[in-house]
Amino acid sequence: MRILIIEDDKSLAETLRYQLEREHFETDICHDGVDGLHFIEQQAHDLILLDRMIPVLDGISVLKITREKNIHTPIIFITAMGALHDKVTGLECGADDYLVKPFDFEELLARIHSVLRRPVRWEGDKPLKYGDISFDIKQKMLYCNKINCSLSAREGNLLEFFLRNPGMTIPRASLLSKVWGPDASVEDGNLDNYIYLLRRRLKGVKSVLQLKTVRGIGYRLEVPHD
Repeated sequence: MRILIIEDDKSLAETLRYQLEREHFETDICHDGVDGLHFIEQQAHDLILLDRMIPVLDGISVLKITREKNIHTPIIFITAMGALHDKVTGLECGADDYLVKPFDFEELLARIHSVLRRPVRWEGDKPLKYGDISFDIKQKMLYCNKINCSLSAREGNLLEFFLRNPGMTIPRASLLSKVWGPDASVEDGNLDNYIYLLRRRLKGVKSVLQLKTVRGIGYRLEVPHD
C-alpha cells in the first residue's frame, strides 16, 4: 500500500515516513499544494495524508480540486485546525477523516486502517458516458450506438473505474486495489487478462475508444486523436 504525505513541516513528514515504512507502507512526500495535486492526479496512491495549512495551494483547495476531478482516493486531514467548524468544513468538502495535531501515531495508524478497509463507494448509479459508449452500472450493460453487450461483475467494476477517470493514466497498483480490494491476494497477470477482455468488449460493440497500455505505469481509456 502506498501513502502520499502532503505536509510542509519537513520534520513531521520525515517522522511519518519513517513510522509508516516500519508498518510496511510505501510513502511519497511533498511540501506544498501544487506538488501535492500533481502527485494526486497520477492516482498512484491508496491514501493521502493532507495538511490544511500548506503553501502555494492550501489543503481545502487541494481537496476540492481532487474531488472535482472525480478522484476518489481516500484523504485524511492532519492539521492543527481543530475547531468544530474546521472539522465540519473538511469533511463536507470530501475528506474521509480528520485528525487534529498533535496526535499519537497509533491513532493515525488505526484511522488509516479503518479508511482502507472501507469498500469502494461510487457516487450514484446513473449510466456513465464517455466517447461513443454508455455503461449501465447496475445492469453491467455496455452500449455503443445500437449495439450492446453484458459484462461480468469484475469487467464492469474495472470499466466503471476507467469511466470515472476518463483519459487519465491509472497505475496498475491502483486498479488492483480499487477493483479487487486493498487486501485481496491477486496475481498481477489477472489484471492483464481483464484488460484483454475489456478490449474485446469495446471492439465487440464497435467503439472507437482505446484502452492504451502506458508502459511501466498502467492503463488509460481514451478517445483516439485524429
